Amino acid sequence: MKTNINKTKAQKYKKILSCISVLLIIVLLSEFALRFIWGFGKMPLYIESSKYEYMYAPNQEMLRFGHYFYTNSYSQRSSEPDSTKCIILGLGDSVINGGSQTDNDSLATNLVTAETDFQMLNISAGSWGPDNCAAYLDELGTFNAKAMFVLLSSHDFGDTMDFLPTVGVHESFPEEQYFCAIYEVWDRYVYPRLSSSSKKMDPDQRVLSGIDKGNVFNDGWNQLKIIADRAQIPLIIILHAEQSELRKGEYNDKGGAIVAWADANNVRLVKDITYLNEEHYRDNIHINNMGQRVIADIIKNEISLYLESDQ
Repeated sequence: MKTNINKTKAQKYKKILSCISVLLIIVLLSEFALRFIWGFGKMPLYIESSKYEYMYAPNQEMLRFGHYFYTNSYSQRSSEPDSTKCIILGLGDSVINGGSQTDNDSLATNLVTAETDFQMLNISAGSWGPDNCAAYLDELGTFNAKAMFVLLSSHDFGDTMDFLPTVGVHESFPEEQYFCAIYEVWDRYVYPRLSSSSKKMDPDQRVLSGIDKGNVFNDGWNQLKIIADRAQIPLIIILHAEQSELRKGEYNDKGGAIVAWADANNVRLVKDITYLNEEHYRDNIHINNMGQRVIADIIKNEISLYLESDQ
């Protein structure tokens, strides 16, 4: 009788161990697939700045959602500045930055680098405005660039830095990695959809939601003009249209004010509203790989018109 009881207990323990083993294998396989196939568990990190709010952390390299992502030692989505090449600056927000949804090699700035004799540096971050861009250049310089391209949108008329806590506060601006990919999926994608608690929107989400980012003209536009004049290089603005503007065929009042400022200050401004169509977008503002291709062609055309003749 006692032998049968012991045998029954042994069978129970064996079943429990088998279940634990199977569960452990499932967890390990899930972690492996999420991390190494889909790119969860390792995401682009950010650092705070007392000058320009925030920026990607330098010297990062990873695969994220199947896209190759890297930053150089200056936190740019570019290779290290090459002193043997003619350098061009590409400044802006999440549109020119591309985010982790865009492979580095598909960015407009890196397409220009690959297809010309120039190196175009990608100096950008989500929801940056002209004053963020100017503050970055004030701190780190213009890298002996021969031209400065700025790609921003109508809402950047008044998108002034506010230095509200962002890095490590909003999930889109992380400062440290998750300890495992499974927990990232739960914390960032599953739990928020199950929870009734609402989180504050990050800067990019505010733009997508159409929240007004300010009605006072951002002095960063003037600062960029001063920096370009001081370096004796051309400043070229690519005014990026939101899909809502694209459908109307014209920029809104704030976009019109940026155009008027450029005209008054003799700054070259290109309207990408005449080049893009809806298939180039992945949401109301951000562009996909086809859109990046269009922007690269615009920049290459501007180079041929205004820069190659000066070389």
